[in-house]
Amino acid sequence: MESKQILEIATKAADSKRAEDIIAMDMEGMSTVTDYFLIMNGGSKRQVQAITDAIIEKMDEAQITIKRVEGRDAGRWVLIDLGDVFVHVFDEDDRSYYNLEKLWSDAPFVDLSEWIEE
Repeated sequence: MESKQILEIATKAADSKRAEDIIAMDMEGMSTVTDYFLIMNGGSKRQVQAITDAIIEKMDEAQITIKRVEGRDAGRWVLIDLGDVFVHVFDEDDRSYYNLEKLWSDAPFVDLSEWIEE
């Protein structure tokens, strides 16, 4: 499956659990490890875990290999390694603190508007 399709599935799964401020960054040419960063936050530890669980469930349904999930139990910053897509699910404080958008500011944003319900 192409990385853009994986990005779409993960985005829709996150949106279904009301993830906040969902953005994607095109990491091609910026990183040798992944094609996309998908970044979002939840309003609580429980919501971060629910978003994470929804993404994992949709990946399993689509038979997409999940290489690793880090930080799920803490519910502050969860990294889901899907190979060509790294999903970062933060709580609000950690997202602001780590500010991956600024750290990788040279990476262009991906338009997710057709995958996110307003």
